[in-house]
Amino acid sequence: MTGPLSGLLVADFSRILAGPYATMLLADLGADVIKIEAPGGDDTRSWQPPVRDGISTYYLAVNRNKRSIALDLKDPEDLAAAQELARRADVLVENFRPRGLARFGLDYETVADGNPKLIYASISGFGSGPKGAELPGYDLIVQAISGLMSLTGDPDGEPFRAGISVFDVMAGLHATIGVLSALNARHETGRGQHVEVNLLSSALSGLVNQSSAYVAGGVVPLRMGNSHPSLFPYEPLPCADGELIITAGNNGQFRKLAEVLGVPELADDPRFDRNEKRTANRDVLRPLLVERLKTRTKLEWFRDIIAAGVPCGPINTVDGGVAFAEDIGLDPVVTVGEIPTVRNPITFSESAASYRLPPPSLDEHGGELRKWLTE
Repeated sequence: MTGPLSGLLVADFSRILAGPYATMLLADLGADVIKIEAPGGDDTRSWQPPVRDGISTYYLAVNRNKRSIALDLKDPEDLAAAQELARRADVLVENFRPRGLARFGLDYETVADGNPKLIYASISGFGSGPKGAELPGYDLIVQAISGLMSLTGDPDGEPFRAGISVFDVMAGLHATIGVLSALNARHETGRGQHVEVNLLSSALSGLVNQSSAYVAGGVVPLRMGNSHPSLFPYEPLPCADGELIITAGNNGQFRKLAEVLGVPELADDPRFDRNEKRTANRDVLRPLLVERLKTRTKLEWFRDIIAAGVPCGPINTVDGGVAFAEDIGLDPVVTVGEIPTVRNPITFSESAASYRLPPPSLDEHGGELRKWLTE
């Protein structure tokens, strides 16, 4: 195995998205990840369509570089194998309900008693406190409860969910950070620890400026469609044949934008010469920009605005996003076995990510793993 985490053994007791995403990132970086599945398999195996060769693309998205073993924790032999794996592991990741593994002797306290160096990462919906522990944690529910949906959609329309399970992904990233931090601490102390992440805390952290608007400023933010509460222009603006995202995040960028649009005087207009004024007077400034933008196509403006040093971009579908990444040399797709997957986003100068195993079929490595666990 290669990679910065080569030599680490990860017992992956998680399923669906947040946990499997975290463990796939660890696997990409060299960890040996063993995916423990119930006999019926990870739920996402049945989340179809879409499919590739009959396999759920949802499952394929977050399970490469892992070995699969199907264990029924109610079966004594299977439970013994699971417990032995936990005893040998460097890292254990689980997203059962808080203390849901206690009845199998796989809770942190029990496992750490026999494996004090273990990093045990738990991902839940609402934490392990008495009120949060019993609440089922699904991303959509957290999008609603956290306030994200109240910020997403047209001002006069209905609240909308994000197009992906954004807080599952965010919690998976936070869990990965927690695991790596605990591993670093283990180098100093020789001891493992329990790392806990929950979707709601990840959501409130991930709402960044919007949650800060309330906790620091006492302002409850509301839906603004594609507009930004603190910047303008920072949204889609119509051109002759469609919309182009334009983001002038500071005064220098706005001056460059005004020049390339052929209206340099706007940068010195006292209504628009500072960001807070442009934001306050967006209803006046927007039609002045649109008047110029509608004289040319979005791709013509994209070329010239980018050349002027102002961030902008077309609104693509996902295929367009992948094609754009390919066009600029990011090589976003890697094929593992015969399965195309999205490349790990981290680049190292020396310790590269690796793509060793395609997402496993259920219990694909069960025989070899059972043999190893009984040695």
